[in-house]
Amino acid sequence: MEQTEVVKPETLDDLIKVLHKIFESDTINIEEVQNIVEAYESKPQEWMKFAKFDQYRYTRNLVDEGNGKFNLMILCWGEGHGSSIHDHTDSHCFMKLLQGQLKETLFEWPDRKSHGDMVQKSQRILLENQCAYINDSIGLHRVENVSHTECAASLHLYSPPFQYCQTFDQRTGHKNTVKMTFWSRFGEKTPFETAVSQENN
Repeated sequence: MEQTEVVKPETLDDLIKVLHKIFESDTINIEEVQNIVEAYESKPQEWMKFAKFDQYRYTRNLVDEGNGKFNLMILCWGEGHGSSIHDHTDSHCFMKLLQGQLKETLFEWPDRKSHGDMVQKSQRILLENQCAYINDSIGLHRVENVSHTECAASLHLYSPPFQYCQTFDQRTGHKNTVKMTFWSRFGEKTPFETAVSQENN
């Protein structure tokens, strides 16, 4: 099969249309999705209506449900906000920086036999318009906005969509199952009861 050239999505709507087309197929080419998502040049005027910030924690804001094949969401990170260490429930996870910078720390899965600090594999800073990829075979990760002056926003695609994930204690490797929630859906704030979870990755 020939390598097709990446058509650059000019707008967020273009990107969503292209993603719907790609995900009609049952087999997903990770590199193709990553290239398309990275090719979209972030324009705040297009995604700001979905970007809802909270003073106390980062927020997950649903943008598109991908015909049941994927969830596309914008995560909004205030200064110093970060996730716990978490898995991705056997899904593909693409993460593109729309604004600011985020630090991604990769961890090994904890060994059942060992108790103690989780093993860190790598760390990197993701810059605006970069797109990262992770799945459970790569490991677990934590994402943080380490800036004390700048907010950050990132576009995440999860396929297939999932409603629960596992979070891990860095000191013990102990895991908890937590429910995924949305702070807003399609630009509208969700009712308080459904928006608050124990953790929101």
